Order: sequence, then C-alpha cells, then structure tokens
Amino acid sequence: MMFSVPQFIDVEDKIAGPLTWRQLLWMIGMGAMLLVFFNLFDATLFFIIAIPTVLLFVALAFYRPNGFPLTTFIFYAVLFIFRPKVSVWERPLRQPPKASAPETKKEEPGVRDKRINQEKLTELARILDRHGEERI
Repeated sequence: MMFSVPQFIDVEDKIAGPLTWRQLLWMIGMGAMLLVFFNLFDATLFFIIAIPTVLLFVALAFYRPNGFPLTTFIFYAVLFIFRPKVSVWERPLRQPPKASAPETKKEEPGVRDKRINQEKLTELARILDRHGEERI
C-alpha cells in the first residue's frame, strides 16, 4: 500500500498570489502606516517618512537572514543585547594539606630540584641573549 508523504512542510502556504499570510499582514500594516502618514503630514514630509517606512516593512516581510524571518532575528538580537553576559568559572576547591607528622622525603633518582636561584637565572638570561648558542 503506497502513501504519499508530504514534502516541503516548512514552506508556508501562499494566501494572496505569491504572498504568505505573514507577508500579507506586513504589507497591510505598511499600507495602514502610509495612510496615517499621508493624512498627518504634507507631501514632502510624507515622502521623506514614507521611504524608510516602506523599506522597513518590506525588509520585515521578505528579508530572511540565515533562513530566519527578520522579526525572529531582531528578537534574538534584542535578547542578546539585554541579557547579562557573565561567564563564571569556579576553580575547584583544593583540600588543605592535613596537619600530620612531618614525613621524610626520599630522593628518587632522576628527580631534579625545580627551584631556581639567581645563578640559574643569570645563566638562562645569558643563553637567551645568545639565542640558544652556548659559547664559553
């Protein structure tokens, strides 16, 4: 028995010609805003205000950065701006050494003293000044 499996389920349905319902609502909102601006302002000021308004509404309706609607993109941008950006790294607590009887340390063969003194430091500085060449 063969069943048809729906394809392209993430594509929105077209309502009016090539426009989806969201795009149609943005275009209706743009028309309403332009009608209000036309009734409030004179012709030159109307055109000055209308051009950015049209660009904004067209971008909100059709522009999809990274495959997301621009409204979602703006929502996440606002959340990023206003959420606190605190990264806390907590160093694990070290257990203090137990106060017990002093232990005698045994010198293992091959273990060197890692303490540095003034003579070792001047020798290292001299080697570094000569770029690693040990001349005597």
